Amino acid sequence: MKEEPKKTELTKAEQELFEELMPEDLNEIIETGINRRHFMKLMSMAAGGILINHLLGAEQALARPLNLPAELLPGSIENGVEVSFKVNDISKKLTVDSRMTLLDTLRERLQLTGSKKGCDHGQCGACTVIIDDQRVLSCLTLAASCEGRTVKTIEGLANGNELHPLQMSFLKHDGFQCGFCTPGQICSAVALIKEAKEGHVSYVTEDVRKRLSSSKLSDEEIRERMSGNICRCGAYPNIIAAIREVNSGKQAEQNWEFAG
Repeated sequence: MKEEPKKTELTKAEQELFEELMPEDLNEIIETGINRRHFMKLMSMAAGGILINHLLGAEQALARPLNLPAELLPGSIENGVEVSFKVNDISKKLTVDSRMTLLDTLRERLQLTGSKKGCDHGQCGACTVIIDDQRVLSCLTLAASCEGRTVKTIEGLANGNELHPLQMSFLKHDGFQCGFCTPGQICSAVALIKEAKEGHVSYVTEDVRKRLSSSKLSDEEIRERMSGNICRCGAYPNIIAAIREVNSGKQAEQNWEFAG
């Protein structure tokens, strides 16, 4: 007996949102869920300020996983290869297009959307993840090349409800504004501290023959080692302070004060 597809249960806020702004799509959303077309419509409305009266419904709708179109299902993937790897300590096995990047695999196939697609050319660092304890640009890394490897994304840094020390430090020092680059910044910083402890030198290291004291990284060293991660909001002083505090284990002076 063929099982009937389960209909999407909308919250009251979502129901009001779609009834008023996307009535022509309401039945489709209930029957099949939110797809990319619906998502892009919502994003365009958000850009135009149209969602201002439906903030709760929009937040709930945009947080839902997208209903994958048929062309992304394993049976219809062109040039498909099977890849097995660990993501945030969970074993994953899936079929992907041999040309699919790790970034697209994380976001579109595994619903791990913390890693951001900024430039998609390896120039901004927003997509930075950690593979086998080394930071990589996931937009330039093929998913097929990750066979047997261990991938850590921003979603896997916290231990349950306990944030990673760098996540807490970024919050403390206000190391972000729009937050788009933050997942890549934090993943890069986690790897940076490990690299420094292992004695890796950088372009600005004064004496490459002398073992680097990882706990005494200068601001110049941190800036150089984080130079591949761009913050368009310009929160660099706060980012450096957040990294310095975790790396040194000493309280770093905050670069801002509460008004009043």
